[in-house]
Amino acid sequence: MGNKVTTAIFPVAGTGTRFLPATKSVPKEIMTLVDRPLIQYAIDEARAAGITEFIFVTSRGKGALEDYFDLAPNLEEELRRKGKDDLLKVLEETNMDSGAIAYVRQHNALGLGHAVWCARRLIGDQPFAVILPDDVIAAEKPCLQQMVEAYQETGGNMVAAMEVAPEKTSSYGILDVVSDEGNLLEVKGMVEKPKVEDTPSNLAVIGRYILAPTVLKNLDEMKKGAGGEIQLTDAIAADLDQGRKVHGYRFAGQRFDCGSKSGFLQATVSYGLARAALRDDLAAYLKSIVPSLD
Repeated sequence: MGNKVTTAIFPVAGTGTRFLPATKSVPKEIMTLVDRPLIQYAIDEARAAGITEFIFVTSRGKGALEDYFDLAPNLEEELRRKGKDDLLKVLEETNMDSGAIAYVRQHNALGLGHAVWCARRLIGDQPFAVILPDDVIAAEKPCLQQMVEAYQETGGNMVAAMEVAPEKTSSYGILDVVSDEGNLLEVKGMVEKPKVEDTPSNLAVIGRYILAPTVLKNLDEMKKGAGGEIQLTDAIAADLDQGRKVHGYRFAGQRFDCGSKSGFLQATVSYGLARAALRDDLAAYLKSIVPSLD
C-alpha cells in the first residue's frame, strides 16, 4: 500500500448548536470568516496538499452547503457583463470539478468516529485524510500539506498535534509520546478527553488526520468511548495496539477553534488583519477600543 493521499473526508453533520440562532437556517460550515465560508478554507488546504477527491459526511439541513459547490452561471454571466473580472476569478476559484465531491449521510450523531465510518464504502485500500473545518489553521505552508510531506516517510497513521494548557487537556484527545522533541512524534498511546490528573501529556490531537484504512475496520466494532460516542481517537489507538505505527505531527501555524464563538471572533480579527485591504482600518479600530478593555 502506497503513502499517496488523494482523498479527504470532511465531517460536517454537526448541528452547530453553539452558534444558534444563526445555525437554525445556515450550516455552521457556511458561516463566513471575513469573506469566505469555513468550508472553503478547508477545501483550499486540502487542494494544496494534493487532495482530488472530497467526501462530505452531512446530515439533514445541509442543503446550503451542497449548493455552495454548484456552479452559478447566472451570477458568473452578470459579473462578466459588468466587467468585474476580479470577482469572477474569485468565484471560479470556488468551483469543484464534476465528480470530485461525494456526499454521505450520518443519520444519527454518534461521534466523530461514526461520522468517518459513514464514508467507509468510498474509501479504498489507500490512506485518507480527515479535515475538521471547525479547526482553521493559519500557516505559511498549509497544515495538511506539511503532514502529507512527512507522511511520505512514515506511513501508518498521523495526527496533527499542538500543546494546550494542562487544564484544557480534558477537552481533547491526548497523545502519549516516546519523546516530546521535534515535529514528528512517535506515539505510544492515545486517550480521549482524560481527566486532568490522568493526562499523559499536554499534546492535543487537532482536526487534521491521515489514516490507514485499518482504522475503518476498527470502527466497524462500534465501540463507544468518552461521552458515550464512537471516538476516532479510540480507533486510531486500536491500530497502535495492533502494532501499527502512529505519529503525531507538531505543525507550524496558528490554530483557531472556530467551533466556539470566541475562537471564531479571534480568527476573524487575525484573518482580517492579514488582509492588506482591511488591515489599516481594522487595526485603527482595535487600537481605539483597546484602552477600554480591562
